[in-house]
Amino acid sequence: MPNTTFKGFAYGAIAAASYGLNPLFALPLYSAGMNPDSVLFYRYGIAVVMLFVLMLVQKQSFALKKAEVAPLVLMGILFSFSSLTLFMSYNYMDAGIASTILFAYPVLVAIIMAVFFKEKVSFVTMFSIALAFTGIMLLYRGEGGKTLSLLGVLLVFISSLTYAIYIVGVNRSVLREMSTLKLTFYSVLFGMSVYIVRLKFGLILQPIPSAELWLNPVGMALFPTIISLIFMTKSIHYIGSTPAAILGALEPITALVIGVTIFGEALTPRIILGIILILSAVMLIIVGKSLMRAIRVRLLHK
Repeated sequence: MPNTTFKGFAYGAIAAASYGLNPLFALPLYSAGMNPDSVLFYRYGIAVVMLFVLMLVQKQSFALKKAEVAPLVLMGILFSFSSLTLFMSYNYMDAGIASTILFAYPVLVAIIMAVFFKEKVSFVTMFSIALAFTGIMLLYRGEGGKTLSLLGVLLVFISSLTYAIYIVGVNRSVLREMSTLKLTFYSVLFGMSVYIVRLKFGLILQPIPSAELWLNPVGMALFPTIISLIFMTKSIHYIGSTPAAILGALEPITALVIGVTIFGEALTPRIILGIILILSAVMLIIVGKSLMRAIRVRLLHK
């Protein structure tokens, strides 16, 4: 496997695992009485400052070409709405269930790429998606057939769709050639405008209740925002939108590991089977192209 391809899959795995940390940092702030808009304002605000400092340290230019402005604004708003609808869904369902439903986005990425960009969806890709989706369903731990909130499901679907469009947009626009750090900085900066408007330019912004809780928005800014966006962008550049999206199957596993190790949740045989299926899907998408190429070569030489 070429070095760049290996990097692409490694970066995608890091991005997915980082994005899966959202509930770890968000839920304590919710418990303290904060709302999604205020939580996300701090998350994005701190991330902008961190990225600004990183760009200064690396002496990167902040200059933008005229053709880059509109796509950056759109990507920022898309990512911001993906965050907002996901965080709003936490008020209607367990965060683990929301993370499970969110995994619809690799399917949406594959559909968008096939319909609008005529990308051929291989059997390996479809099988990987089905395998991972089955594993995700096994991780879902509903209580006694309890009906999910329709509004909650709708919010997560919107989050999934906007994230899928973001992933495709980064790979299929003038932004493809932009440095990863600059792209991430402006995406977060423009995305922050959503919360500024919704919070009436700070008039209804909730303060963070205690000094120790400041670690949560800092953690959200660093892991699910900066690290996740930077590594997802790098992954997309190396391996494309669809494989990078499928690696998102690692997000619910991250949430599961946190639940077991931090919150003492049970690890059942069904959950272990779900993990095995998801990891198998991830490995299949990694080796899939090489596998199909080897099969074609063998058939040609028969």
